[in-house]
Amino acid sequence: MKSLRELYRIGKGPSSSHTMGPQAAARIYMERHPEASAFEVTLYGSLAATGRGHMTDVAIEDVLTHVAPVSIIWEPTVFLPYHPNGMRFVAVGADGTRHDEWTVYSVGGGALSEGPESDALSADDRVYDLTTLADIMDWCKQHGRAYWEYVEKCEGPEIWDYLSEVWHVMQAAVERGIDSEGALPGPLGLSRKAPMYYVKAKGYKSNLQSTGLVYAYALAVSEENASGGIIATAPTCGSCGVLPAVLYHLSRGHIFSDQRILHAMATAGLIGNLVKHNASISGADVGCQGEVGVACAMASAAACQLFGGSVAQIEYAAEMGLEHHLGMTCDPICGLVQIPCIERNAFAATRALDSNLYASFSDGHHRVSFDRIVQVMKQTGHDLPSLYKETSEGGLAKI
Repeated sequence: MKSLRELYRIGKGPSSSHTMGPQAAARIYMERHPEASAFEVTLYGSLAATGRGHMTDVAIEDVLTHVAPVSIIWEPTVFLPYHPNGMRFVAVGADGTRHDEWTVYSVGGGALSEGPESDALSADDRVYDLTTLADIMDWCKQHGRAYWEYVEKCEGPEIWDYLSEVWHVMQAAVERGIDSEGALPGPLGLSRKAPMYYVKAKGYKSNLQSTGLVYAYALAVSEENASGGIIATAPTCGSCGVLPAVLYHLSRGHIFSDQRILHAMATAGLIGNLVKHNASISGADVGCQGEVGVACAMASAAACQLFGGSVAQIEYAAEMGLEHHLGMTCDPICGLVQIPCIERNAFAATRALDSNLYASFSDGHHRVSFDRIVQVMKQTGHDLPSLYKETSEGGLAKI
């Protein structure tokens, strides 16, 4: 598995697969062809179907137009064989000749791949030797270590500086979001809700206030993402509000130190990394279960660790966080990361805290393992018809 730096990416929303990924691909191609007189970029499948709502064209043009004009071709009904989020770049010379046709896929969380025979395009080599949670649990038990200590073993102590940077970005997104008012960009005219939820939550007694604040924090980050603000993928832009909401709430409400928060982030990142490696975190590939479902699993594991859960209890919390999102479709209205995405982040954040509580009451032993749920999620996602996976052609998207 790759470094957590490849999972927690800092950048602008609203979509890791439709905005961050295509922009990264454009940068790579621009560096290859600084001499081009023009560029032609064809977007396929899900990437084309919801690309305008996700500002895919803007993300690509912002890079390539520094060199030459860009022509973007939209092919929403053409699906390339490897992944629904396909792109094809072509450089055009001064004499009109076309050369260096490059097909690349945005496979989720901002990552890129050239296809099934190619590893994801990344500057980092594989840093994790174990790729199932069962094997990592065994290592932890044999050595008397926690999940975050396995992360440190594989990544080195410098990972804490990077996670600290991510944590600062997450906190800043929460704080900007709960202080920003007005409508989100796009044709829906959707008003920001985080400030109102935050103010109302402060007026309730402690038991209701806790839930209300988690809602507010998740809404805040998701609304920042929807408006193109700077966020950290966890594991994607569309699900970026879940983990920050839980961590921000626990850091303030229970006075957990930043060091303990970073350890929880490492554990959460390990959970997300396992899904990314063994299945998918792309809504276009497996539906929203791969985005919000995985984010909930990450936040569940983080919360359970913070409250002293054993490695078995943490695994159970993560399993429940993902299991109870199985089959969740990706059906954004108008192709925007707004409805139902923003509310899903808020509900998943509170569900993560419930998963932690349920696992904490248990001894950690249960029938269905996290690794098994990951495989079920992958198969479920591939069984879903394409119109329920980010094409805005089915489900809520038809409203």
